[in-house]
Amino acid sequence: MYCMENTARNFALQLGSLISLYVSLGALLTLLFSVINATYPDVASSYYFASDYGYTIRASIATLMVFFPAYVILTRFVNKVRRAESGAYTSFTKWLIYLSLVVGGGVLLGDLVAILLNFLNGELTIRFLLKAVSVFGVVGAAFAYYTLDARGYWHTHEIESKRYGAIAALVVVVIIVLGFMNTQSPADVRQYKLDERTINDLSTIDSAVQEYYNIEGILPSSIETAYRGVLNIPTAPEGRDTYTYTITGPLTYELCGEFAYASQSNHDWYGTTWAHNEGTWCFKRVVFEAKP
Repeated sequence: MYCMENTARNFALQLGSLISLYVSLGALLTLLFSVINATYPDVASSYYFASDYGYTIRASIATLMVFFPAYVILTRFVNKVRRAESGAYTSFTKWLIYLSLVVGGGVLLGDLVAILLNFLNGELTIRFLLKAVSVFGVVGAAFAYYTLDARGYWHTHEIESKRYGAIAALVVVVIIVLGFMNTQSPADVRQYKLDERTINDLSTIDSAVQEYYNIEGILPSSIETAYRGVLNIPTAPEGRDTYTYTITGPLTYELCGEFAYASQSNHDWYGTTWAHNEGTWCFKRVVFEAKP
């Protein structure tokens, strides 16, 4: 009767705890790697990878803030049930715990292979060492906890179990704080996105001016003229200066927009052509005649 009534519940609790654990471990390692990469930048790294640390850090923080508390709550409940009920539950879930140890060992080996490969491909030594220590520390701690769990240690050592959980929670909080220190605030991220939108809009206007010149042989007198009456003309984000277009010569003109921040080499998705400073910035442009 016990097994029939409680097996499904106990299996769901243990499985939910382990899933939350491995999602949290993945997010924690990703966050640590991103913080290490941001703290010790490598000029040999690909531009696209280097520019995406901020998003990766924010995504990892969001994942940890959801899944790690879920893991702690589920694990506490699992341990409480296991202490209150018979050993049948321990016997039933032991295979699942050992399976998680196998998965954890595979994750550890896989991460070490990836870290070593990056080192052999020229990654900075300090980054390699810190990532290796991170993998051993994070995965090793989880591996040690569940090795003891499979032996029934936490079943009779409730205080030590709570202490282990408290230390793990403290470590996660510290790493999350480090993540926040290496990324922008939500308000700053929004301003960066508006800067990107401004560049996209000005690039679209630039293309419209070029197309108008190729057809008419002269520069348009205004942005509206370049778009030939089309209604969806790009407009500046609310609260920012209106886009301006000024003819400076037979083949030259300027496009101006307002930016919250100066462009940075590792965040400029548009190349040096669209590099800008903070505030209102004008880009000098030259039209090129279409080839016959």
